[in-house]
Amino acid sequence: MDFSKKLSVLKQNHLYRSRKVSESAQDTQIVINGKSVVNFCSNDYLSLANHGQVKEALKQGVEAFGVGSGASHLVSGHTRAHHDLEDALAEYIGQARTLLFSTGYSANLGIFSALKDELDWILQDKLNHASLIDGNQLSGLPLRRYLHNDMASLKKKASKQSGQGMIVADSVFSMDGDRANIDDLQKIANFSNAIVMQDDAHGFGIFEPNIPKNSIYMATLGKAAGTMGAFVAGNDDFIEFLIQKSRPYIYTTAISPAICVATLKSLDLIKQGEQQAKLLTNIDFFRNFSNALDLPISNSHSAIQPLIIGDSEKALKISQSLFEQGFYVGAIRPPTVPKGTERLRITLNANHTQSQIEQLLMCIKNAL
Repeated sequence: MDFSKKLSVLKQNHLYRSRKVSESAQDTQIVINGKSVVNFCSNDYLSLANHGQVKEALKQGVEAFGVGSGASHLVSGHTRAHHDLEDALAEYIGQARTLLFSTGYSANLGIFSALKDELDWILQDKLNHASLIDGNQLSGLPLRRYLHNDMASLKKKASKQSGQGMIVADSVFSMDGDRANIDDLQKIANFSNAIVMQDDAHGFGIFEPNIPKNSIYMATLGKAAGTMGAFVAGNDDFIEFLIQKSRPYIYTTAISPAICVATLKSLDLIKQGEQQAKLLTNIDFFRNFSNALDLPISNSHSAIQPLIIGDSEKALKISQSLFEQGFYVGAIRPPTVPKGTERLRITLNANHTQSQIEQLLMCIKNAL
């Protein structure tokens, strides 16, 4: 295979991806490639990744449990820290049980792998995360997608299905920042012999979870919670079924128990609500100021604020210009988003100042 030629094509089409090296802790102000910049492309929405209390809890977790878990959950890797975190997460979201996974990606793959012999059809929102699409392909069932957040499209497609189905959607869409209407999804599922599965990676810890009875809920801990890992929630029988059948769960080393101790502290801070209030205030300020500047920001009321550019080269140039001016904003290109919707994906966190937001938006206005 000629990988060099394939890489050259990616570069020519402005689709080549390169890594920047962070030389500081995850925070609002970080050092990237030796340059100090304000970070507007992190999913650390509640600014907990470098929170003093969370770091102290991690140290305590290391003292109590060491660093690595040493094995998968079903061998010897499932510690009291893992068990306590699962119980705390279940209580927080009002579900019977939760099950920890090492990443959100593996959690989604784990759900589909466990259900592959239980489902006859799956319908997915057009803009669902890649892990949901990959999980669908793992199931062996056809990938069928309804128009984004379009209940008429979903209802029409669901009416043509037979047998046991599953309707799948992000709760907050990772590239557009808008939210699914879980109640409407559940209504259609009720008439279609289907269960609802939602991926709440970008909403957990920020918005009150909406989890219909007997549905499937997945959320990650590496975003608003500021640590790492993910969990799936459901009734007792479903969680037990995942333990028996989910290959990514069975065959993956459990996350560090110290991380679980740190996440328990993150959950305490989430419950206090102070960081969410700061984030929601920043979201409102960002939207009001961008409207005042007449910037074409997409209609999102989450921490994800997309600015559609529509061209990969232009998106990269604006991103680089912002970086040179001290702002780190990612340029998102195909295949992550459809061709023609290339964008700047601006993400807000609780510790951004209004001055930082103002300066960023003024720089974007000038760049456009």
